[in-house]
Amino acid sequence: MNKFNWKRIVIKVGSALIAPDKKGCSSHYLLNIAQFIVRCRTLGVEVVLVSSGSIAAGAHLFSGAKPTIAVKKAMAAAGQTEMMATWDRLFDFPTAQILLTHADLRNRDRYISVKDTIDTLLSHGILPILNENDTVTTDKLKVGDNDNLSAMLAAAADADSLIICSDVDGLFDKNPNIHDDAKILSEVNEITEEIYAMAGGVTSDVGTGGMKTKIEAAEKATSHGIDTYIVNGFSQHPFNMLLDGKNPGTIFRSYDVPMQEHVHWMTHTSKAQGEVVVENDFDAVLDADSEQLTSDEILSVEGDFLVGDTILVRKDDGTKLANAKSNYSSCLLSFFADRNNEQAGPAEYTSGPIISEKNVALLDESKGD
Repeated sequence: MNKFNWKRIVIKVGSALIAPDKKGCSSHYLLNIAQFIVRCRTLGVEVVLVSSGSIAAGAHLFSGAKPTIAVKKAMAAAGQTEMMATWDRLFDFPTAQILLTHADLRNRDRYISVKDTIDTLLSHGILPILNENDTVTTDKLKVGDNDNLSAMLAAAADADSLIICSDVDGLFDKNPNIHDDAKILSEVNEITEEIYAMAGGVTSDVGTGGMKTKIEAAEKATSHGIDTYIVNGFSQHPFNMLLDGKNPGTIFRSYDVPMQEHVHWMTHTSKAQGEVVVENDFDAVLDADSEQLTSDEILSVEGDFLVGDTILVRKDDGTKLANAKSNYSSCLLSFFADRNNEQAGPAEYTSGPIISEKNVALLDESKGD
């Protein structure tokens, strides 16, 4: 048995490791990671790989081209096949490709489908390799960085740990590239504003993530009960330490009491498609008294959404109350709100509960949700 008692882990690998010199994929750094994955599987640990790098891998094929959105999508299309081929060469067992957009995760049915596919692949000894589908995604549909994507997928996969491979040794109290006296934080028990303040900008010109997105990912994962590591992926030593039960970088400890699965999905994965605004004196606790939120309570509706979409419920002063699954479309709720504002709504136009108790995630204003 492995010393961490892992049953399932998610490993995230960034563009700087995939294509460090922008001349296509390189196995120089990936070999250590591949060996770690092989050793984990030998120990009975199931592994899910989240691999960035399709744009970086395909960039060399478009030399001299202006990096427009269309060109970057073409880079991703060409680079994705090269990246998968590179990973496939490093393993003597089958791999599978899963390309996603945020739309696949924020829709509950599609989220469950992704979850089921990962489970089925792992049960058959196949390594799932996931990436954001940069070829087709748009600003509205993309997660934007694979750090956060890896945390969402770690939650979907019910992983024990998330390992984020970086180009630094972990989280430092200040930027180690600038400050010689920077000290690494080996353990973080709570992610606070002070922890976020330690994050600098993007350290690599190849990828889209920086330390901030890694902390965001850690916050998502730890709230689901998943320990999260930031380790240096450019050396074999951190992977040997992990297998020896030691912490080679920074570990973010998971919550003692993780969020319930549907609450975590609604808080950290689903994305509000619109807003329902209520009076400032609205004081119902929505996870227990959601039936109190009817059309009579609505001041206004913002955005376009359908029945079943996630919405934000907030007060008129901007206070965020909850993310919730809407029982009505924005069109119908807008009609109710207009009737309320005209003070002419007959009783038959009053709705039932707008949201349901089992589909509510209360928001903690102190964490800036």
